[in-house]
Amino acid sequence: MENKVITRRDFLRSAAGAAMGAAVGGGISEKAQAEPRAKVVLIRHPEVLGRHEKVQGEVVQSMLDEAVKTLLGENDAGTAWKRLIQKSDVVGIKSNVWWKLPTPGELEGAIQRRVLDAGVPERNISIDDRGVLNNPVFKNSTALINVRPLRTHHWSGVGTCLKNYIMFVPDPASYHEEGCSPLGKIWHYPIVKGKTRLNILCAFTPQFYGRGAHYFDKRYVWPYKGLIVGTDPVAVDAVGAHLLQVKRKAFFSEDRALDVPPVHIVAAEEKYKLGVSDLRRIQVVKIGWQEEVLI
Repeated sequence: MENKVITRRDFLRSAAGAAMGAAVGGGISEKAQAEPRAKVVLIRHPEVLGRHEKVQGEVVQSMLDEAVKTLLGENDAGTAWKRLIQKSDVVGIKSNVWWKLPTPGELEGAIQRRVLDAGVPERNISIDDRGVLNNPVFKNSTALINVRPLRTHHWSGVGTCLKNYIMFVPDPASYHEEGCSPLGKIWHYPIVKGKTRLNILCAFTPQFYGRGAHYFDKRYVWPYKGLIVGTDPVAVDAVGAHLLQVKRKAFFSEDRALDVPPVHIVAAEEKYKLGVSDLRRIQVVKIGWQEEVLI
C-alpha cells in the first residue's frame, strides 16, 4: 500500500472543517460519523498562576481531578483514578524537563498524589524524562501517564504528547525526518505499547511561536491557564496543535502556518492507528474558565 504524504494543507483543512462544522451545526458525513471518535477535556482556571506566574498547586490538583472525572464520567475523583490505575500497577509518569518550559512540578505532584491514592506503593512510581530507558520503574512499568507542556517545536512543528515518548528510544534524532512523522512507531515498542492510561498537555503558558531547536521568547508564550486531557494521545495533540494555530492567527493577525507542519499527528492515526486526528471526530468538553478560550 502506498504511503500517503500528509501535508500542512491536509492538517489545516481538517481544522477548518471542524470549525465550519461547529459553526453551522452539522455537515459531517455518515461515513465520518461511523468512524472512531475521541473525547478530550479542556479545563482552565483563572487562578492557576499566581504572582510571577507561580503555579498554584491546590488549583492544579482541582483542575486535574475535574478533568479526569469529566473524561471518565465519574462524580468522584478517587473512583475515576482507580479506573485508570490499579494498586498492582507499576507506574511511570513521563514528564518533560526542557528547562525553558518544563512540566511544572506541581502538576507532576498532583498526578503522583492520585496514583498513590489509587493504592500504588511509592516504590512502584517514578517521574522521569531523559532517563526512562535506564529507570527500573519505567523498564518494568505496567502503566504510563504522559504529561508535558504544549509548545511549538523545531522538528515536529508542535511539542505534544506523541513527541514526548521520543526518549523511549536510544536514537531520538533518527525520528526527526519528515516532520517527525515516524514518532507513532515508538508507541508500538514493548516498553510503551498499550500502557498509556492518560495523556495531559499542560497549557498553563503555551509557546505558540519559535525559530530554531532551543528557541524561547517570553513574547510568544501566554497565560492560557489550561490543561488538555484525554486517553487518546492523537486527539489530545490535535486539539493542542489547533489551539496553537488559532493563537498564532490572533497574535499575528494572519493565518501564519507553523514552520513545520505537524504531520506526525495525522500519521499517528492513518499509519500507526493510535487514535483520532480529525477534529470533526473529537468531542472537546470545555469546563472551567471560558474567557478567551479560543477553541
